[in-house]
Amino acid sequence: MYVSPPFRLFLIRFLSLLGILGFSLFFYSISMDVQSSEAGGGKQSKTDVYSVWAIPAEEVTARVKKVMLGLRSEFGGPEFEPHVTVVGAIRLTEEEARERLKKSCEGLKGYNVTVEKVATGSFFYQCVFLLLRPTNEVMKAGAHCWDHFGFKSPTPYMPHLSILYGDLTNEQKQRAQEKANALDESVKSLSFPITRFALYKTDTEDKTLKSWEKVTEITLQPN
Repeated sequence: MYVSPPFRLFLIRFLSLLGILGFSLFFYSISMDVQSSEAGGGKQSKTDVYSVWAIPAEEVTARVKKVMLGLRSEFGGPEFEPHVTVVGAIRLTEEEARERLKKSCEGLKGYNVTVEKVATGSFFYQCVFLLLRPTNEVMKAGAHCWDHFGFKSPTPYMPHLSILYGDLTNEQKQRAQEKANALDESVKSLSFPITRFALYKTDTEDKTLKSWEKVTEITLQPN
């Protein structure tokens, strides 16, 4: 069949245009699939830094808060809830953190802690704290939770209850230590039960603590 040159040129151009449109639609479809996959994956894999805290009884919390307030009035530092850190900062998804806390608390009974002394540390989050006696049940609870969370640290578990966060000089730390003892003379030998574990979001880069928040809390089995 004879096809005139003008029609043949038109046909070639038309088929070329269809080819270009086809390729464009193909690549657009792939691009949308990738974006959708990335968006979905990002939602599922979003992680934050979490910690597990042992929460003192309300009357102990109120008492310790008075000491903390007295220290902040002189030395500054952010406000935070009294707690005994059980698992330090670890990056997880919220779902993972919740599930690991739940598993950690299954079969775990409440236990008692005793303060040995008011002590000072070498970095911001362990500036001044109540050092706890490393009894068998205290250390077992820590090891139990570290295992369930897959938490590892270059230093052994040191049970403590921080009462001041800050970057202070050694002289300031000593004065803060002395003030804590003066504010509550018997705080250095305080004993109290631990009956609750809480999961907190704790971005350690945020020294204002404004982004820190409680995610959930679980009551331990009676001792």
